[in-house]
Amino acid sequence: MARKDNADSAANQGRLKQIAQTYKMTRRVDSKVGLVIAGVGIVTFGVILAIGFALGHPLYLGILGFILAFLAMAIIFGRRAERAAFGQMEGQPGAAAAVLENVGRGWTTTPAVAMNRSQDVVHRAVSKAGIVLVAEGNPNRLKSLLAAEKRKMARIVVDVPVRDIIVGDGEGQVPLKKVRATLLKLPRVVDGPTVTATNDRLRAMGDLMSNMPLPKGPMPKNVRMPKGGKMR
Repeated sequence: MARKDNADSAANQGRLKQIAQTYKMTRRVDSKVGLVIAGVGIVTFGVILAIGFALGHPLYLGILGFILAFLAMAIIFGRRAERAAFGQMEGQPGAAAAVLENVGRGWTTTPAVAMNRSQDVVHRAVSKAGIVLVAEGNPNRLKSLLAAEKRKMARIVVDVPVRDIIVGDGEGQVPLKKVRATLLKLPRVVDGPTVTATNDRLRAMGDLMSNMPLPKGPMPKNVRMPKGGKMR
């Protein structure tokens, strides 16, 4: 029993520490986050409490107001923290890879399946939506990378559709913060066994990651790629 209590206590401390770190990170980007969260909590509680007095049940509505205020503060904090995180990642090489790691169940993602010396990079995601190539970098240079990767996919998985997404804020591109939502909205056109078979084929084919380990998430901007053109 004591071990369980200690484990629960350690887990709670870990969560509190994580929340504190997230808040500090968010505050560096969004200096008003504390005031906004406090304001949302006070207003929510005040409105519910006022309704409670009007109905003659201030105690019950006060308790409900406290719960709703806490919930509203958590939602607003989560949204602003997410926005701050995307703001810090945007423009960094490998940022899309960090987003793909959190797409959710049913998706198998492989970062950096193709890359060139300029750090334009293509990542791959496989699900019931088929194969999605997510590219980030210079749109003009990415065209050749995407074309080469599509030709490779056509030789290995002929019965699975291949789509591509270029991450960015230009016309026809998908902003970093909308990449996950865009992937989840894609129509499901492939069944489970075909997804499994596709992942097996691609795994057998190998990719850039099997030959050169890369750090997860955004990569430092001062990394120099070896000479010799494209890496595959």
